[in-house]
Amino acid sequence: MIIQIFGKKSCNDTKKAQRYFKERGIKTQFINLLEKGISEGELKVITKEFDLEMLLDIDGNEYKKRNLKYMVYDVKELLCEHPILYKTPIVRFKSEVTLGNQPEIWKNWEIK
Repeated sequence: MIIQIFGKKSCNDTKKAQRYFKERGIKTQFINLLEKGISEGELKVITKEFDLEMLLDIDGNEYKKRNLKYMVYDVKELLCEHPILYKTPIVRFKSEVTLGNQPEIWKNWEIK
């Protein structure tokens, strides 16, 4: 099973996640959210661990630029239409999912 890293190429935490696994010789699949969003199936797995609201990067520049703090919106629809608004990286191994840079959790994954 390969580690999936959902992120943005410009995201420092995504780069840290990629580096973490590369340094340990662990293969990863990088999914650039700016080119391809998260599929329905993947989203179901991810939302078993995290609520949709947790996936929305409310501290990011795009959220502020779009002035979303003062708007009413459907989070799922918003993330599907604008994947740049995801908090990243989202790292998945089997049924386990992390959000953000989480090397303390990753080191406990039984990756072979």
